[in-house]
Amino acid sequence: MLEYAKTRLRRLWPLIVVGLAAALGWWWFGHLLSFEALATNREALLALRDSHYSATVFGFIVTYALIVALSLPGASVATLAGGFLFATFPGTIFNVLGATLGASAIFLVARSSIGASFAARLEGAEGMVKRIKEGIDDNQWSMLFLIRLVPAVPFVIANLVPAFLEVPLHRYVISTFFGIMPGALVYTSIGAGLSEVFARGAAPDLGLLFTPSILFPILGLCALALLPIIIKALRGERGIG
Repeated sequence: MLEYAKTRLRRLWPLIVVGLAAALGWWWFGHLLSFEALATNREALLALRDSHYSATVFGFIVTYALIVALSLPGASVATLAGGFLFATFPGTIFNVLGATLGASAIFLVARSSIGASFAARLEGAEGMVKRIKEGIDDNQWSMLFLIRLVPAVPFVIANLVPAFLEVPLHRYVISTFFGIMPGALVYTSIGAGLSEVFARGAAPDLGLLFTPSILFPILGLCALALLPIIIKALRGERGIG
């Protein structure tokens, strides 16, 4: 019994460390992960970028990765900052790199700690988690891209659920990198126009992602991701393959 407890503790310690780091990060830096903080410190950030561009890029990507890995509520602000500091391009690439690195880190931590035991619990899950699980089991590539593309799927769920299933790391990384790119492009472009927003003393319109001109193309990509699933279902109904 004691040996089992020690084994379980060894498996859980990475997740415990992440949880403690997340709590401390929110306590110490939560007030900095806001649009108001970005507006207040914009001149200092621009000066840092202009004087130490490469170091600023590296620090930004690492900071973004930590925000995602620790599930801190500042990813949207970080994406705006990426556009504000580095323009739509290469800002979008920096944002996607940071988000992918952070998502991959929490994926590995979750899978190595409670992946096996939690996977058993997911067998009896209901609702969105159950639908995602069943979809990933049957159509990994399509569902991994779909949960990244659909704005209604919370990022933390898209990060963690695949960790509790038999999803290879390379599939997770590739689908995350390319799947989050459309949304990251929209938010980064909003960030690139923050100078005018700051001048007006206003706040950015993050609802732009849900306007028809932006949402419909993303839904089109979702439809493409669903196409292999639909074809597979039709073939199954007709007894083909």
